[in-house]
Amino acid sequence: MFDALSDRFDGILGRLRGKGKLSESDVDEVLREIRLALLEADVNFEVVKGLQGRIRDRAIGEEVSQALNPAQQVVKIVQEELTTSLGGETMAITYAPKPPTVVLMAGLQGAGKTTNSAKLAQWFKKQGRNPILVGADLQRPAAVEQLRTLGAQIDVPVFSEPSDPVAVSAAALDEAKRLGRDVIICDTAGRLAIDEELMQQVRDISDTIQPHYTFLVIDAMTGQDAVNTARAFHETLELDGVILTKLDGDARGGAALSVKEVVGRPIAFASTGETLADFDQFHPDRLASRILGMGDMLSLIEKAEEAFEKDEAEAAAAKMLEGQFTLDDFLEQMQQIKKMGPIGNLLGMMPGIPKEVKDVEIGDKEVGRIEAMITSMTIEERAKPELIDGSRRTRIASGSGTSPAEVGQLIDQFKQMRKMMKQMGGFGTKRSKRKGKKGKKGRNTGGRTTPKGGKAASRHQGRVTQKGGVTAAKPDLSLPGLMEDMPESMQGLFEGLEDE
Repeated sequence: MFDALSDRFDGILGRLRGKGKLSESDVDEVLREIRLALLEADVNFEVVKGLQGRIRDRAIGEEVSQALNPAQQVVKIVQEELTTSLGGETMAITYAPKPPTVVLMAGLQGAGKTTNSAKLAQWFKKQGRNPILVGADLQRPAAVEQLRTLGAQIDVPVFSEPSDPVAVSAAALDEAKRLGRDVIICDTAGRLAIDEELMQQVRDISDTIQPHYTFLVIDAMTGQDAVNTARAFHETLELDGVILTKLDGDARGGAALSVKEVVGRPIAFASTGETLADFDQFHPDRLASRILGMGDMLSLIEKAEEAFEKDEAEAAAAKMLEGQFTLDDFLEQMQQIKKMGPIGNLLGMMPGIPKEVKDVEIGDKEVGRIEAMITSMTIEERAKPELIDGSRRTRIASGSGTSPAEVGQLIDQFKQMRKMMKQMGGFGTKRSKRKGKKGKKGRNTGGRTTPKGGKAASRHQGRVTQKGGVTAAKPDLSLPGLMEDMPESMQGLFEGLEDE
């Protein structure tokens, strides 16, 4: 969603980094381009004006003039002010001292209230809570049935009855206490546009269940209208936060940058995909970093921790370094990576990835072709890819819907990767062998030895051993395995360091 805005910021701040000193006119020129970039991204005009003013006040003051690198300081200021516009800090979710904690979901029809109610329930389950979903949308056909289907997928009970939304919401409180559920998530009805009947109904539900949190679900692709919707609901319900959906879409994303400053309520959660797992708390600082092309390593690490089992990952790493990594292991790792989400999204979280690489379409289809080729091999072929000759490649290609050339390319790349990892695992032994050979020429692992000619070193030549006995061998100061490929002059430098 923020790709276009990120590209603009990358160009603007890239030119800024190339300057050693910054004049007031340089700062004004950068701010003009930032203002245009934000307006083109459909950010609210008042938000743009406030952001621009705050950046200028800080950029032309002592904070920048006294900095060691003024250009980098301005980039830091832009990141901090952008983070502030997005909400500043991640919204902290607390729980009622006396359960259950009640959450009311509101919004227009089509924004994704029902789906995100289930996503939120799954998020609460990950926090160790026991939620219950309440189907209070009795107007949209099959809304309750949809909620029941989603609840079954995440093993969360759904309560509803064919009466009226206010009565259902009230009865849900008793049902949650009876089942021992400590979080209630109430899904309410929506309309295609804001009207008095909708507002009165959701107001009555709120008065009945007294929610601890009222979340407004907003479609991020609706642009500035999302801000107007948020303002209208806030006047009626006193919102606690916003859940922004479809952040993986191709809209300009201005709503995300506008909601907090216009409505005064933070974005609590963000939905980034269609599956129930594509949902998490909204982190303003991380999104600001991604917009400025700095990546989001924290989110990437969290996704990896969720997808990979620690023991399995360590075992796979050990097999790679020992050269015992098979195509079966490779297939398992590919499937774990798929759990982390679309590969394109993962690349966007990595800092320093070139735009050309991010723009390459890498989807499940490409990963699926690799999986198909591996699963078309026999168990023996996966363990020993060197067995795969021309006829076997043809058979594998036929079974996977690919070409023999693609199968050959996969096998060659896998062999190269395995060879490289095995070399990395064997670096230490190579180093020790090389040092053993050096010992014949007057050096050993213990330090200096008797010089050529057999005469002992004199007092003026330096002491061979310290008083009190033989010194212990010093540890290597070099990177193991890399010495063989170094020029002689560099090898001498490292060996000199060992002798000091």
